[in-house]
Amino acid sequence: MGTSTASTRSLPVTGPYDLGEVATMGFGHRDERSYDGVMRLAFCLDTDLERQVGVEVRQEGDRLDLLVRPAAGPSLSDAEVDAAARQVARVVSADHDGAAFHALCAADPVLAPVHAVAPGFRPALFYSPYEAAVWSVLSARRARAQAITLRRRLSQADGAVVALAGVEAEALPTPSALLRLESVPGLPADRLPRLHAIAEAAQRGELDVDALRALPPEEAEQRLQRLPGIGPFYASLVVLRACGHADVMPAGESHVRDAVEELYGFDHPPTPAELLALGEAWRPYRTWVPVMLRALAGRVAR
Repeated sequence: MGTSTASTRSLPVTGPYDLGEVATMGFGHRDERSYDGVMRLAFCLDTDLERQVGVEVRQEGDRLDLLVRPAAGPSLSDAEVDAAARQVARVVSADHDGAAFHALCAADPVLAPVHAVAPGFRPALFYSPYEAAVWSVLSARRARAQAITLRRRLSQADGAVVALAGVEAEALPTPSALLRLESVPGLPADRLPRLHAIAEAAQRGELDVDALRALPPEEAEQRLQRLPGIGPFYASLVVLRACGHADVMPAGESHVRDAVEELYGFDHPPTPAELLALGEAWRPYRTWVPVMLRALAGRVAR
């Protein structure tokens, strides 16, 4: 368990922001049912996936204070701490102009009442494309609760566990550790080669977040589909939910279609073309708005 000296960093946030809403969004392996003032993150570092870190995130007004420590291995360099802070900013959607997002939602008669439920809501993201790809293999054809348990078991056995504000958090195995795996209890044997392929792709730099973000989203998704077990749905998941895009429309997601159909009064499930047309009014937050609709629509007073 990582116990080395912790370092601090701070991230500014603009516009309404509520870390509690981000922490309890319920996304991927995250399943926090309550919030005690700390969001706990444990992950492989973007700039070196062989390095695992743990981060305690606290909000102080328009600032997020980070306490960063190694989940395993020696103390972190200043460059590694800075990289972890940038990664956290992306994961908690503190890396875009929240004031502009707030203004866009407040000015739209359909979005405004949804946004008003939790003005500080922002999307929570996967830690990295590598971690999103691993989650894709673990969660395919499996209930989310089962996938969460499987990820925790994998991380405890072959990843790293770090104490963050009195609670243990698990970081996924690094790519090299993933390649050494010969079996994972509860994981079908045919999934292990898929995990190995993801680890090898990560080592080749094919899951580098900056490289994927630099590509047109459609091209990034096509490249990801070269990986075994990563079809169109999961390729889109990696691009939209791990790379930090704020303005890519998730026109193929069924939950988004359902929310739009109800809130915008469609008498049929909207087609991808109809969603794309509707999303023109959501620029430059065509990723954030659908995530907000999906997360908050059920809390709007009827």
